[in-house]
Amino acid sequence: MKKIILFLFVMMLPFLLGATSLWAFLTYSTFNSPEGPYVETYLTIAGNTVKFVKNDNGKFQATVNILMTFKQNDVIKAFKKYELNSPAIDDTTKTSFQFIDEQRFLVPNGTYDFEIQLADKNKTIKPTPFTQSVSVDFPIDKSSFSGIQLIQSYGKSETQKTITKSGYDLVPYVYNYYPSIEKKLIFYCELYNMDKTPGAGQKYLLSYYIEAYENNMKMTEFARTKKTDVKSIDPLLAEFNIENLATGNYNLVIEARNQQNELIASRKLFFQRSNPGAKIVYSDMTAFNTQNTFVERINNMDTLKEDINCTFPISSGLERSFIKGPLKQADLKTLQQFFIGFWLRRDPQNPEKAWLAYLDQVKKTQVNFGTRIKKGYQSDRGRVYLEYGPPNTRSTQYSEPSTYPYEIWHYYTLNNNQRNKKFVFYSPDMVTSDFQLIHSDAIGEINNPHWQIDLRNRIEQHIDLQDTETINSWGDFAKDYWDLPN
Repeated sequence: MKKIILFLFVMMLPFLLGATSLWAFLTYSTFNSPEGPYVETYLTIAGNTVKFVKNDNGKFQATVNILMTFKQNDVIKAFKKYELNSPAIDDTTKTSFQFIDEQRFLVPNGTYDFEIQLADKNKTIKPTPFTQSVSVDFPIDKSSFSGIQLIQSYGKSETQKTITKSGYDLVPYVYNYYPSIEKKLIFYCELYNMDKTPGAGQKYLLSYYIEAYENNMKMTEFARTKKTDVKSIDPLLAEFNIENLATGNYNLVIEARNQQNELIASRKLFFQRSNPGAKIVYSDMTAFNTQNTFVERINNMDTLKEDINCTFPISSGLERSFIKGPLKQADLKTLQQFFIGFWLRRDPQNPEKAWLAYLDQVKKTQVNFGTRIKKGYQSDRGRVYLEYGPPNTRSTQYSEPSTYPYEIWHYYTLNNNQRNKKFVFYSPDMVTSDFQLIHSDAIGEINNPHWQIDLRNRIEQHIDLQDTETINSWGDFAKDYWDLPN
């Protein structure tokens, strides 16, 4: 079964308009300025999804109509309606490029419903709006960071442009996903009001580093710190070489601390890395003393390997790389050192208690989600259960006439920072009960706009894969359960 899957991340918005899709992605950051706070949007359009027509100069050009609005209680506080033109080209067979647009909106502190509508000017397709909540918060008497802007490239500015900040022209990197071809992570942010918090004449520590998203483990090889004087505005333009950053989910973290090492302000940005060819040093993960620890009692290689394998759902990207690679050839001592290090990173005071509590959950996944072909922790439902805990609601449908068996899990809170997130699992073979994750709106998870179509492929095998809507049929409650889980 052919499937279109989009991997979407925080503040990244997909637009699929009509039977012929317009593909666009949007991210944004918030900044402060003497004129007041503003939201900066970064929009990219895929050239091979828009229609090019000949312009007055004899070249071919595409145009996208854009409407962006910021509302509070249905009252428009800021908006822009404009046309975005692609670069002019000579050959309409060579449209495999993207064109980028950057806009700024001056808005006071507050929470807004941000809505964007896109439409190809050269096609008669009705635009589809997308709405997301945007928060702007820059206190006048407290230190705070701007949003973190990811950068594709930069250079000294000769003239002031929309993309200019602090004397540099910053070309935005619009995605929160870094494939293996990308060797650098470049970013920009600003720190405000440090002259008001620690006091004039003092210095402070500015740190930035990459941490594992799953357990907030700091990646020491991707960490920088500098001591700097306090200023009313302190810009930071920095980069990491991520050539050997393992595949996984991460946070880019920026912190400001005073001379007493107290945290004054911080900001995080989620991103994903795909890098199967990374050359990774695992010494930090196995540099632990196992003497007089519970791990000393686990001296059977097969048992210890299985214990390590079952931690995969809650492992960081680096830990998963170890489990998939060096684990297979490691000796008993190395495995013991890795295992105790794994649990010390999660509970330095009582690692054995943390392990036994997790093992109890692993046993529950085996009972509830284990199949003839997979252990419970290896299944998608087991992985989600172990990583996020039991869902607050679990809607199950195994006998609808037009869909594969499916479940929709709903979490009120996820990782203490995501609200109202859902997971859709389905069983396309209808035999093994191996329910696969098909869609989620949680950060870092598979986001598939066609999930309802895929559920219905049990009876409808010839559907335009650009569609995201299905025709309602008797006994089909998937959308109801998604909108109103029970």
